Order: sequence, then structure tokens, then C-alpha cells
Amino acid sequence: MEEKHLSLIRENLNIDLIDIIISNPVKGSEINKITVRPVSLKGKELYQVCEYRNNQVFHKNIELQDLQELVELYMGKVMKQLLVRNSKNELTMLISSKGKETLKIKKLQQTNENKPLVKNTSHNREKTYIIQEGTFVPFLYDLGVITNEGKVVKGKYDKFKQINRFLEFIEDILPALKKDRELTVLDFGCGKSYLTFAMYYYLKVVKGCAVRIIGLDLKKEVIAHCNELAKKYGYDRLNFLVGDIADYEGVSKVDMVVTLHACDTATDYALSKAVRWGAEVILSVPCCQHELNKQLKNDILNPILQYGLIKERMAALATDGLRAELLEIAGYKTQVLEFIDMEHTPKNILIRGVKRSGKQSDSKIRERLKEYESLKSFLEVQPALYELLKDYLPLKASKDVKEC
Repeated sequence: MEEKHLSLIRENLNIDLIDIIISNPVKGSEINKITVRPVSLKGKELYQVCEYRNNQVFHKNIELQDLQELVELYMGKVMKQLLVRNSKNELTMLISSKGKETLKIKKLQQTNENKPLVKNTSHNREKTYIIQEGTFVPFLYDLGVITNEGKVVKGKYDKFKQINRFLEFIEDILPALKKDRELTVLDFGCGKSYLTFAMYYYLKVVKGCAVRIIGLDLKKEVIAHCNELAKKYGYDRLNFLVGDIADYEGVSKVDMVVTLHACDTATDYALSKAVRWGAEVILSVPCCQHELNKQLKNDILNPILQYGLIKERMAALATDGLRAELLEIAGYKTQVLEFIDMEHTPKNILIRGVKRSGKQSDSKIRERLKEYESLKSFLEVQPALYELLKDYLPLKASKDVKEC
């Protein structure tokens, strides 16, 4: 292969790989096709190679440097077509019968909703999980999610999918986090800490990040048990504390704040803390949004607000929409995403905020604040997060809204 093509292929193998397909064998080749996908074995990232020879499939696991050699060995000599998909690009290469090489790279506009599927050697397509079934992960075993063989326990598959879905959100925001120092992550309302342990395992064990994670909850027995497990696994930078979100002052700087199913306005206190700390990333799955349900009034909407269920759902959506917009005003690029399928739980919204690198103009802030104030007036609500942040720059510009 041409050196310029080899260089591009090597570069794309080093980006988070989804899969590789090497096909279109040369005449006389015993191999029909080769597929490659990443796997995790005992916390080590490897690549599973499947060689299709006639009616047989041969498997082996190799490391990254061996993967590069494998592609170089087979392309041109054994196969004439290559497809490489990673988190950013789709690379295709064709070699004609006369040896002419054609290489194209297509940028992937990827979101969590269209994350590609990895090709499977079985007849069924399966979602690519960050933690693969069959991989023994100690905390998942002790929490009753998997067996000692790494198989998902019957009745725990939804929890297994939820953990992996959460790790996808973590994977997406990695570029926004600093790499030159230890990161501090705070998990408010951590509960039994399935996701807290998963976050530590992924960041520290799988990705090798320097990270300190603090889990906070009010249940003393749960916190004691979580600390025992962290000690058992040797997770020395994972600690659990008994405490309330509103009063916590244990750190002065936080890189990422996670709040999962913090009830009602506890979510607002966590978001307020995150903004004031200047957290680079905020991940929040709100729960039990009762506050605005008691306040929501509007003459135009009265015909539908008289139905309790509809009012409850509208209030919940309005709560999270207003939270997301307030994070935008505070300098975060904010998305409202589906956490897990609605069939599993109606509490499936995740608010993700990533701090913007540049400062918004004063005119843009005032414009968004004016729209936010208008919506509050329309719904006749006074959200807790607004009250908690209204004195915070740039939100103090709200004093000027009436003059706009």
C-alpha cells in the first residue's frame, strides 16, 4: 500500500474504534472476510479478530500494534476492500484488479442517538456495550448484576443496559475534561452507586485517567457498604460520604458533577453547586419534579391543566426545560437526551451541560434571559434553580432584563 494511505489508516485505528471489515478476497484466497471489534478482557483493551474461511470462523484477540500489522498484511495481498469505522470517521479503501488504490474518509456526525452498531459474527445484531457481557467486573458481581462468569443475571439486564448507556455519556464528554491533572468528580445522591462504581471503573481502570470520585448520599448504611466495596476493589480514589447536597462544602473545585435521580429540588441544589464551582461537565437525571406542579398556572392552558396527569407531565418537562435553558445562560452548551428507553422508566431524561470555551456576549445573555423571564411569566412559575443562581454572574444581568 502507498505510504500516505498507510499513515491515514494507522491514524484512524488509533481513534476510538468501532469496527473493521476487510473483504473482497483476491482470487485463490482461503479467507473470505475478516472482521475486527474492540473487546475488554480483565480491564485490558484488545481487538477480537474473526477470520472467515469457507464455513469456519477463527477467533483471536490481539493488541493495537498487532492490529496495524494485520491490516497492512492483508490489504492488497489477500483482500481488496477495507472499511474502518471509529468515533469520528468512516474510512473506506478499494484496490482495483490493476492495483490502483482509492481511499475515502467520511466524517461521522455522531450523537448518542445514532451511535453505530458493531457487526456481530452471529445472526443477531447486538448493541456494542462499553462493558461487554462476558467480562467479569468485580463491582457488578458484588452488586448482583452479573455472575462469576460475567453473564448478566436474569432480571438485571435493564440495569446492565442503564450502566452502559451512562458510560456512553461519560465517553462522549471525555474531550471536555482536563488531562494534565487529577480530575475531581462529585456524584450527588449516589444511592447504591451502581453508576458511581461504573464511572470509576471506566475512567480509572479502562481509560487510565487520574481521577478522584466522591459519592454523597444521606443513607448511612448504604454509604458504609459502598466504602467497604471500594476498599475491597482497591479503588483508593473513590470515597463515599454521608451528606446533604445543599450543605456540602467539602471541595472548592470540581471538574464534573453527576446527579442521578436526586428528588425534586435536590437536583437544583446540585446544578447550582456545579455552576458555582465552574464544573466543566454536568450530567443530571432529574426525578420527582413536584415544585412547578404546585405553581403552574395559565389561563390559556387551563383546559388541559385541569387533568392532573397532564399537568404533572407538563410541569416535569417545563422544570427540566427551564433548567437546561438556565445552564445555557450560565455558559454551558446544554442538551436534553434520552437516558434509557421509555419502556423501562418514564424518568428517562438526562440533562448534559459542557462548559463553553468562549464567553457569550452580554447581548446574547440578555436576549436569552428575556426569553427565559417571559416563559416564567407565561407559566407563572418561580423555579428553584433560578432563585439559587440569580445573583450569580452572568445571571445577575437579569436585573437589566426589563430595560431590553
